[in-house]
This record gives sequence, structure tokens and C-alpha cells, in this order.
Amino acid sequence: MTGPNEQVNDARELLRRFLRPTRLVQAQRLGRDSDARIHFKLEIDLPTGSFKPRGAIYTLMKNIERRSRNGERPIRGVVAASTGNHGSAVAYAARLANLPATIFLPLSPNPIKRSRIVELGATVKEIEWEPESLGNAAMAFAQEHDYYFLDDGVDVLVPVGTATIAAEILDELLAPDVIIVPMGDTALIRGVASEAKRRHPAVRIVGVQAAQAPSYVRSWQEGRVVAMGTCDTIADGLATYVPLEPNVRAIRELVDDVCLVSEEEMVHAIGTLLYEEHIVAEPAGAATTAAYLQNSVGYAGRNVVLLVTGSNIPHELLRQAATSRSPQM
Repeated sequence: MTGPNEQVNDARELLRRFLRPTRLVQAQRLGRDSDARIHFKLEIDLPTGSFKPRGAIYTLMKNIERRSRNGERPIRGVVAASTGNHGSAVAYAARLANLPATIFLPLSPNPIKRSRIVELGATVKEIEWEPESLGNAAMAFAQEHDYYFLDDGVDVLVPVGTATIAAEILDELLAPDVIIVPMGDTALIRGVASEAKRRHPAVRIVGVQAAQAPSYVRSWQEGRVVAMGTCDTIADGLATYVPLEPNVRAIRELVDDVCLVSEEEMVHAIGTLLYEEHIVAEPAGAATTAAYLQNSVGYAGRNVVLLVTGSNIPHELLRQAATSRSPQM
């Protein structure tokens, strides 16, 4: 049986054919007041402007390879349910594999993310967004058209792809004290946490969700699935309604602490990154900075890595963040 180390090495080797490692950069201003050493892992470097291609490419290519090796019927197409970034990653992976892709999005999705999906050649279907509705629609479409349903919330290969983020961090920063990670469907934090702790067991992993979409944080705190009735947040990448029990169990084992950030804190963090670090981040991508700013004293004197996971921010929201956060001269 292939162990975690071999799996991550395999993912790094495969992804090297399609993606370059993303930058790990030290903050210019953030952290100076508390003598913290802040590093940003810039997943915005990737082709679709988010971390998602790591899991999508690895999962799709390994399934194509497995079917070919076993003499199974080839994959005819790919379908995904997404609020945006996973959809564009699946569209990108499908284009690399020369396969058609169909992406189910909620009505009136993030226009930047929708445009990127269309530009990558995928078909977009918008439906009313209710708990599980996107996933159910995508699954039905996959069954009807014999497509591969790439579900990043449940596919076991997606966290292997995201684990390569931690491998790249630990290649450059041998002993980070804390890695702060956004939590959406948890594939990101499960992959990052497992690889980071395998290589550096003392590292603390902190998960961040939007206060207006707190299902996985509440589930982590209570040790059981807690489905929240609210999921109304500007951070569409963190918007989850119903946690999956295996994912809750995994983050309980891997994640050391969790926190919630408000809509205002994320907007402030977007402005902070823009003005002080010259980094453009969407709300989910800025959530880790918001979490740090919320408790900067607690990170004094420590090596902290903040994952900046996406840059696909609507223009109006970027303008709002820029005007609400005046530069510190």
C-alpha cells in the first residue's frame, strides 16, 4: 500500500508537469508590531488564481491513468459543483486532458469566477443554491451523461494534491510554528495539515471560516456534524452548509485550533494585503490574514504561514475594500 509520503511525492511529480511551485514570501509590514515573522504562501500564482488546480489536476489525471492501466472505459467528460474556484480548476484540468467539462454554479455567481470557467471552455449551468442542491444536480448530470463527477469534498485524491502546498512550505521554511488555513469543504486543510504534521509534528494548524458560514468550525468544536442554517458570506470559497462526517472526524484529528472571521474583518484584511503587501486576495484568500489580525498578539515572535488561497475577487468588492482601508503612510 502506498504511504502518505509516497502519495505526496507522486502528486508533486505529476503536478510538476503542469504547475510551478507557488511563492512563499515574507511579509513586508505585517507582524512587525509583535515581532512575528509572517510568510504568505501565494496560491494566487496558479493558473486559475487559486489553489484548486492542485487537487483537480491530480485527481483527474490519476483517474485517467488508472482506467487506462486497468483497461476500463475512458473518462468521457468531467462535471463539478462549485461556487467558482473549484469549477475553474476542473475546467482547467479538463482542458489539459482534452475532455469536455460542465460546471454547476449557484445563481448569480461570482462574475470573475464564472467568466474564467467559460474562458476555459467549460459549460456552465446555474441553479438555485440550497444545501446539497449543486452536488445533487452535478451527480445526476454525471450519471445521465457518463461523466466523471469530481467532488472535491469527498474525493480522496484531492487532499493529496493540496498536501503539496505543505510540502513546498516545508522545503523552504523548515520549522514553521503555525500554518493558518481557510476551511471550505476541508480538502485544503486536511491535505495541508496531514503533510505538514508528518514532516514537522510540532507545527500548529489553525482553520478559519467565515462567521456567517461556520458549519465546520462548530462541528470541530462540538466533535460532531453541526449543520448551520446560515451560509450568507462574501467568502464564497468558505461557504459550506452541511459538513461531511468523515471530514469532521479528520479535522478533529489534524487541526489544532479554529476561528471565525467576520465579513468586516475579511474586507479589512483584503485592504491590508492590498496596501501593505501589494497582494490581491478574494475574501476566502484574505481570511487567514483576518484571523492573524484578530489575534496578532497571540502570534508574537513566531513563524507564521498564511495561505493566500485565491485572488478572484469581484471588482466592486475590491473597490469597497480599497476605499474602506486607507493606506498607512
